[in-house]
Parts: sequence; C-alpha cells; structure tokens
Amino acid sequence: MLRSLGQRSVAGSDEDPRVAELRTAVSRLRRELAAHPADFPDRVMAEDELAALAAMATHGVPEIPRLRRSLLLIAGAIGSVSALARALSEVRNAVELFGESPRR
Repeated sequence: MLRSLGQRSVAGSDEDPRVAELRTAVSRLRRELAAHPADFPDRVMAEDELAALAAMATHGVPEIPRLRRSLLLIAGAIGSVSALARALSEVRNAVELFGESPRR
C-alpha cells in the first residue's frame, strides 16, 4: 500500500502510483465479489461500477468526481455484505489517494 501521495512510480515506469493502487484494489474487490456465493439485489450494479472503475484505472488518472460517485454506488450496493468489507475499504482508501474533488 502507498504511504504517501509523494511516492513516485516504480523505476522505469511512468505510471501514477495512485492509479496502480486503485487498479489493485478494484481487482481484488471484483475477484471477491465474483467468488461471493450470495446473491443480493444490487450485485449487478456493483459489478458494473467496479468494471467502470477498472476501465478508468487503465486510461490514466481518472476524474475525481466520477471516482467518488462510483465508490458511493458500490458502497451502497455491497456495504451490508460483511465478507466484502475489507476489500471495499481498500477501494475507498485508493480513491482517497486522489484527494478531494474541487468544490463547485
């Protein structure tokens, strides 16, 4: 896990470490959600938003408001599934690495 926003990418790579952290966290939550046996009403929505986050993480630095919106939708969809709480927390921490969204 990243310790600060000031950390730089791995030598030889120009990838933003926040994006790498987001991609890793989203991948883990997607795997855990796919392996979770219970079906719940908003599962498809959570899967769709995780796919959107994964796509954003592959195309450079994502838009902060969009990241936060996806996080809220995912948390609302799977927040009550305690088996996914740790992986969801990792996604939240990764989104927080991008800082606050600008106020309008």
